[in-house]
Amino acid sequence: MVRVRRITIVLAHWCPHCVPLSLEKAQRVAKDLDIPLRVLDIDVPEQERVADRLVEEYGDYVEDYIIPQVFLEYDEERVKHLFTGFSEGVPVTEARWADLLESRLYRDLLGAQNE
Repeated sequence: MVRVRRITIVLAHWCPHCVPLSLEKAQRVAKDLDIPLRVLDIDVPEQERVADRLVEEYGDYVEDYIIPQVFLEYDEERVKHLFTGFSEGVPVTEARWADLLESRLYRDLLGAQNE
């Protein structure tokens, strides 16, 4: 069975969609799935390079991409994009997190991880 081994959030600490909102939600997902959380800050050059590659290959990529972006990394080197923030405003990003955490997708993810 393929299991999620890590969650990664791409963020910037100055971004109100990222900190504290999305960082706290990503921490919750990590706790719920009992996996580590990796934080990649786009303002730290070494982390930015990794974040850019991850977003370009698996996320919602444009040259000046939206943050936060959240990814699930699986045992078999598979990566799945889970979430991107919404430029319409922090309340919209917060509402979409709420939708995700109440979704069937999330319930199925929890069930699969605990099998």
